[in-house]
Amino acid sequence: MTRIDPSRPETVLPTPSHTVGPFYGHALPFPGGGDIAPAGHPATVTLQGYVYDGAGAPLPDAFLELWGAGPDGRVPHTDGSMRRDPATGGFLGRNGVEFTGWGRVQTDADGHWTARTLRPGARGTSAPYVSVCVFARGLLVHLFTRIYLPGDDPATAAAFAADPLLSRLDPARRDTLIASDDGAGTYRFDIRLQGEGETVFLEFQ
Repeated sequence: MTRIDPSRPETVLPTPSHTVGPFYGHALPFPGGGDIAPAGHPATVTLQGYVYDGAGAPLPDAFLELWGAGPDGRVPHTDGSMRRDPATGGFLGRNGVEFTGWGRVQTDADGHWTARTLRPGARGTSAPYVSVCVFARGLLVHLFTRIYLPGDDPATAAAFAADPLLSRLDPARRDTLIASDDGAGTYRFDIRLQGEGETVFLEFQ
């Protein structure tokens, strides 16, 4: 019998690779994770869509984190999305009043996700957008993208034309970052991880 000596790599046999997640444990996701907008706020919009893999199949176990500025364009620095009772440690959730700008949602069995947030205002030279971080099966590293919200007004068109990211993309690629307006304050944004119509993903250095 060959003896395995960890100090001698040539004697160590290969082992099966670990299964790639996602494995969502404690607090992933959390109750009310998609209810980012304070209850009854007039600037509330609903974002919804599907996450698709490279073959066009919806993913029932993808996971999204969203960040967005408030209507004034300022990024909130308010705590409160994961409040807990200091006495019992029980989950209290959001207080329903303060806007943290952050949410966490998982796709359902059909690959669909939804979140309620405030329509973001413009920041500097950038058109208003919501940042998205995507976790899904087979992704060793999570992906970053943006959701730009359309509008028929000249100001929105001008902001899109001046945006430093959108202005560098060809029209077909740019369209993968712009949600479609479904009316009544609802916008659809599908995320395609690979293949035809792949969503533009960003790399931060």
